[in-house]
Amino acid sequence: MSVELNHTIVAAHDKKASAQFIADLLGLEAGPPYGPFLPVETHNGVTLDYLETDAPDISPQHYAFLVSEADFDAIFARIKAAGLTYWADPYHRLPGEINHNDSGRGTYFDDPNGHRMEILTRPYGSGAPGT
Repeated sequence: MSVELNHTIVAAHDKKASAQFIADLLGLEAGPPYGPFLPVETHNGVTLDYLETDAPDISPQHYAFLVSEADFDAIFARIKAAGLTYWADPYHRLPGEINHNDSGRGTYFDDPNGHRMEILTRPYGSGAPGT
């Protein structure tokens, strides 16, 4: 059996601005609209399908992106250049830091809707024990 994630819907107050925000940071492109969605496709074919909502509150979700060391450097430079706050942890307890979990690097930042975005260079559980 072969199962792959194909897409996920990301709620946004402004789907165009939100899709462009993550596309610019990750070095991707926001695609043409598909029905009510504005997709941003990652290199493994998964799309974040941004959907505009009039709801006053959006429940924050978590989206993690596995990137190469070189891509981490480029994305992290764009995060800093944009003046975004970033954290070493998902609970926002370690601002201005990155983590070295699993012998890699990772950081978290929020998108304009409060979704918790993460970039990491090693999948969870892939590093040396205790890292």
